[in-house]
Amino acid sequence: MTTSTRGAQAPAVLVLEDGRTFHGRAYGAVGVTFGEAVFSTGMTGYQETLTDPSYHRQVVVMTAPHIGNTGVNDEDPESRRIWVAGYVVRDPARVSSNWRARRSLDEELREQGVVGISGIDTRALTRHLRERGAMRVGIFSGNALPDEGTMLAEVRQAPEMSGADLAAEVATKEAYVVPAIGEKKFTVAAVDLGIKGMTPHRMAERGIEVHVLPATATAEDVYAVDPDGVFFSNGPGDPSTADGPVAVMRAVLERKTPLFGICFGNQILGRALGFGTYKLKYGHRGINQPVQDRTTGKVEVTAHNHGFAVDAPLDQVSQTPFGRAEVSHVCLNDNVVEGLQLLDQPAFSVQYHPEAAAGPHDAAYLFDRFVQLMEGQRA
Repeated sequence: MTTSTRGAQAPAVLVLEDGRTFHGRAYGAVGVTFGEAVFSTGMTGYQETLTDPSYHRQVVVMTAPHIGNTGVNDEDPESRRIWVAGYVVRDPARVSSNWRARRSLDEELREQGVVGISGIDTRALTRHLRERGAMRVGIFSGNALPDEGTMLAEVRQAPEMSGADLAAEVATKEAYVVPAIGEKKFTVAAVDLGIKGMTPHRMAERGIEVHVLPATATAEDVYAVDPDGVFFSNGPGDPSTADGPVAVMRAVLERKTPLFGICFGNQILGRALGFGTYKLKYGHRGINQPVQDRTTGKVEVTAHNHGFAVDAPLDQVSQTPFGRAEVSHVCLNDNVVEGLQLLDQPAFSVQYHPEAAAGPHDAAYLFDRFVQLMEGQRA
């Protein structure tokens, strides 16, 4: 990716790998970027979306037409930087209006070198991706753009998301500790596959001291912190490449340590149990996805960001090397597996984001469920 920070109103072109193009104006940095085109349906929370490591190497199309209204603050980022490869909006805010805003979204994108495009029909683009599926895309901006044939050829040379091993690229390189808030009750080893900052905070609120470990952590690293429970985070890429985390999870399951996984962690649990994974046509991204907790019958509005899913039977209990397992949560839009749980030992996972930054908070109880598993094991 090449960028500059000048010429915010320069012409820009978005080119999909199937040849469809959209012409607009530069937004953020001016230059060239490539990634997988995906769309996010949240009307709020763009700052959390941009800084979610799970969006690494993806160009995010915002379906809400007005983006940037509340500017950018210093409190809401989910990680140390913006991770999206590119950003697509219809009508960027001309003025930021929020008491916490420190700068505009356009300024933040330019400062971090994120190439974007504005002024295009994002509804038409979203409909196209729904019909054709997520695909490679390039954004080209500046006053000297190549011809469309050259741009299309460059897009088709970009790497695909299938087969991409990306977790180690976004995860911490060194272990660190998030202390419990108030009285310490438990210690959890969290394997960082692209963890969001709010996740260890949600555990810390419940008296958990969280030891965040790199994606390359071994089972020996996990148990060196003497954990009461083990957590596997969200993250980017194709779960079929994550052989290392799968091996670590199997070691945890063999020791029957309470285990909780979210998003990528759910896919890792699926693989550890012997299920396959597959790429969704266009994925689930946004903060308004309906999911049913089949253990209670309750329907929750949930936050999602995943392009892959677990291939497990919805209507039967499965026998696995670690006992019986079942699908605990399902997406009501398309019946995609959204959660797994073991029936013979304390382990479960969900495909969505219960830390819920920037909301909703329907699924916060899952952190309490994790605490209950650790309490039961200790008892």
